[in-house]
Amino acid sequence: MTAMDRQMDAGQPREWTRLGFVPGQALRMFGMRRSGNHAIANWLQRNAPSGHSVFMNNCKPTTDPFKSFRSIELDGKIAPHRKARKDLASVTARAEDGAMLLISYEDVTPANFAPMRMVSEPFDETLLTGDVLIYRSFLNWAASLLKKMQANDSYSLLRRNAILLHAMDNYRLLLKQVEQADDLGFTCICYDDWVRSEEYRGSILAQLDLPVCDNSLGQVQSYGGGSSFQKEASSADELETSRRWQKMSEDPEFAAVLNLAAHDIKLTHRLERVFPRDAALLARIAGVNPPPIGGPS
Repeated sequence: MTAMDRQMDAGQPREWTRLGFVPGQALRMFGMRRSGNHAIANWLQRNAPSGHSVFMNNCKPTTDPFKSFRSIELDGKIAPHRKARKDLASVTARAEDGAMLLISYEDVTPANFAPMRMVSEPFDETLLTGDVLIYRSFLNWAASLLKKMQANDSYSLLRRNAILLHAMDNYRLLLKQVEQADDLGFTCICYDDWVRSEEYRGSILAQLDLPVCDNSLGQVQSYGGGSSFQKEASSADELETSRRWQKMSEDPEFAAVLNLAAHDIKLTHRLERVFPRDAALLARIAGVNPPPIGGPS
């Protein structure tokens, strides 16, 4: 009798039958691109209680995540994508019961769809053991995203900036949910703090009921071409992730985008609460006065 047959006999949820094992933790992760999503996903997998994990990367929202992942990993290593899309359990059942399931989404949050639609439908979201929101300081995130797009010759200046400005609006929604995290039951991971502090990383693992198996930063992940600024870096310890905006400070395109961002009071008011240093620097860089207290959120 196969694992799938045993689960069907035991009346397991259809999702776990398709997966070929019953996860110990089923986590869903949200984060804007260039926010350390894959570094954190790899770290979570390295701290899976059973030592085994399945990571479904960059799933398409409001679509079956078991069919819409852009890539898939088994125990931190790339697994056959086409084979998994055709017959998921044939690839993932080897993880065995108790393994971690990690489903990720990029550039969206549940706020983009609630209350009318669920992000992961038709997947039964009540099976999830937790939602994780990843966020990064505004200036370093924006600098990294722009730098990444500037390396793509197929993007015109106007297209780059249209993408970046749209992403900034979604970034604002992400910060809104970070502020509401306690009420929503989300676990939030600030990438800047995650990189900087081993103690912080340990506290997040405790929140997620995960053991501390490997609390290092790990290797630089290859997704998205790796680091936008330090292509030669192999270890995450080598990355100067807190200095991205300084490296772009003389770039006129970056300055133009920041000037627009500095005048969006819905964004700047969120930054004042979550990243006050970024809010002050943004106002100074763009040459505007600080926004009045009590504006819209």
